[in-house]
Amino acid sequence: MQAVLLIDFGSTYTKLTAVDLDAKKIFATAQDFTTVDTDVMEGFERALLKLKEKTGDIPFEKRLACSSAAGGLRMVACGLVPALTAKAAKLAAFGAGAKVIKTYSYKLTRSDIQEIDQIAPEILLLTGGTDGGNQEVIEHNASMLAKTETFFPVVYAGNHASGDICRDILESEKHPFYLCENVMPRLNKLNIQPAQGVIRKIFLDRIISAKGLSKQKALIDGILMPTPAAVLAALTLLSKGTSKHRGIGELMACDLGGATTVIYSIARGAPTKELAVVHGLPEPFSKRTVEGDIGMRYSAHGVVEAVGIEEIARIANVHEDVVYDWLNRIDQDKSILPATEEEKALDFALAAGALRTGIIRHSGTLEMVYTPVGAVYQQQGKDLSEVKLLIMTGGALNHTDQFEAIGREALAIQDTTVLAPTNPRIICDTQYVLSALGLLSTIDPETAFELLNNIFGKEDSL
Repeated sequence: MQAVLLIDFGSTYTKLTAVDLDAKKIFATAQDFTTVDTDVMEGFERALLKLKEKTGDIPFEKRLACSSAAGGLRMVACGLVPALTAKAAKLAAFGAGAKVIKTYSYKLTRSDIQEIDQIAPEILLLTGGTDGGNQEVIEHNASMLAKTETFFPVVYAGNHASGDICRDILESEKHPFYLCENVMPRLNKLNIQPAQGVIRKIFLDRIISAKGLSKQKALIDGILMPTPAAVLAALTLLSKGTSKHRGIGELMACDLGGATTVIYSIARGAPTKELAVVHGLPEPFSKRTVEGDIGMRYSAHGVVEAVGIEEIARIANVHEDVVYDWLNRIDQDKSILPATEEEKALDFALAAGALRTGIIRHSGTLEMVYTPVGAVYQQQGKDLSEVKLLIMTGGALNHTDQFEAIGREALAIQDTTVLAPTNPRIICDTQYVLSALGLLSTIDPETAFELLNNIFGKEDSL
């Protein structure tokens, strides 16, 4: 047996997946609580003992890991025009282990600097100006950021001509400076991969140094990527396929957590409506968005605020007072699980509301506009209306037999301008294998694809 061990150091659970490369199958999984407050290797060792009870003491040729155990790096992004450079900065953060707390546009003010100090970001992405374009704003912003009192590394991904100038202004022990390519070298031309790579490196360095992994390099071959990047890699592989196997096509995925809701789309998102024209920045084929204000427990109030108390009550078929009572109980105990049918209905409604909100925010929109030659449709973002597969994951979904009904309720979007999927096949990642198979794709994409396809799609060999 040629066995590999795939490890996901999650914020709550450390999950292990053992794969037999010869047989091309997952032959064991195990998990235990992530010991994030001490040394994450403690939780790993406990999970490994559980795994060995199933597999015996077999040797693993490789041990590959991804991690979100440190939480996403809290990031501030500074750009020039909100609809252009600042949006590009946000796209660069997603999938690289960062979550954008705040975005600033145009020239930073003294009150902005005070606010950034209060936020105390763990990383700042400085962008602005196309190559050969505006230099004044980004150089002004560098001078203002030099006045901040908190420590944070700065990733510079703006106008190439100002890079060295901003380095001279900003680089210090307080602000380590990373210079990379412009996220928008030309108008409406995105180049987010270089900045993503630097942000990912900072994220991984922090995990390895701060969470005890540097002491145990003999146990694992390395933390290859943040968990969101591993999931994105698996979804992209499933969609596109390999040189030997055709992918299953465009798809979406939702990860519903206690504090956040994450939406992925692997799709071009080209217009399907006749006379529709895309307006604004082109969206990446593989896209991930993080909604930090909606979740099942820590952000339950955000779900209710987003969809309305009356909608949650309608879906759960209860009075609004019952919803408020459930929210109060969640506030008192974030680990509370639904026990009665009424409580299960309330969690069903929260899950559907969170997913609906995340999907609406992730999807594109379509608006009719009038021009001298007549009415046309203006599309912002991706048209995902014809996506045929929606993969769902997250504790609230993986531990219920109603995940498909939750997904259908989430997609019952009344706003006809939203370009969300209309009738996809819905499947749940009950084994939590997406991150593991994303890791596997780095060393054996063929096996990773076959396993993904067996679970989520149908193989179509070229």
